[in-house]
Amino acid sequence: MFEGAMPALITPFTKDDRIDREGLQRNIEFVEEGGVAGIVPCGTTGESATLSALEHEEVIDIAVECSKVPVIAGTGSNNTGEALQFTKHAADAGVDGVLLISPYYNKPNPAGLLTHFKKIAEAVDVPMVMYNIPSRTGQDMPLEVIVELAKVENIVGIKEASGNIGKVSQILENTIDEDFVVISGEDNLTLPILSVGGQGVISVAANIVPDRMSRMVNAALAGDYETARKIHFEIAPLIRALFLETNPIPVKKAAELAGLASGNLRLPLAPLSETNTQKVADELRKLGVIE
Repeated sequence: MFEGAMPALITPFTKDDRIDREGLQRNIEFVEEGGVAGIVPCGTTGESATLSALEHEEVIDIAVECSKVPVIAGTGSNNTGEALQFTKHAADAGVDGVLLISPYYNKPNPAGLLTHFKKIAEAVDVPMVMYNIPSRTGQDMPLEVIVELAKVENIVGIKEASGNIGKVSQILENTIDEDFVVISGEDNLTLPILSVGGQGVISVAANIVPDRMSRMVNAALAGDYETARKIHFEIAPLIRALFLETNPIPVKKAAELAGLASGNLRLPLAPLSETNTQKVADELRKLGVIE
């Protein structure tokens, strides 16, 4: 379930700024046709920070209702009580797993991190993947904390976006006796992470090129690194374009250009600049996504 390419879904909005239910369903069908192994609603790419609690639950409900592949829902928060509430709802809705970002802004000490994740894991019986992304949270989860949490029965893995391949290797080295997976949280480092034992990626680019991302990951997992490298280099320019500005600003524009459901960004995020819009469009044309 936690192996392969999984898009971190964008959340499409209607013109009156509500969740675009039909658009979200169409986007899910699109990535499923591209061969993804699962979907991840309500993550950073899904603008979870600006969804109300009711909208958060609505997006998860829609995903579970219409998805034919496993659903791993983002349920994290820097408020343990809120994360617990989101996780309970997701489990009740029937998700296959949840993704819990390390608490941001309040920057808990190691004891706080351990207690945060353990409390949620003990309260809700659902497979949990931690999410380490220092660029968003303000701190890098210590290796010792990750290794300790890997021993918790229903904490099954970590999405790693520290940008540190050495650390990824250390996590795998120190959890080799646990049933614990490492999933890439950075599209541009997915292939290196897979090469040291990672099992997949939660991907921004898979919203737009799910077929290519899926084929790259599947090839690497099968040991066909020649094919995986070829696809990696093919999509690398698009991946760079999708991070010219803060995620998900570029990918929502890319989705719009590609004819997928997108809608406006929610403030404080503002639309992609004209210059960067042209760069994204150029890369989409090179890959044949648009004419």
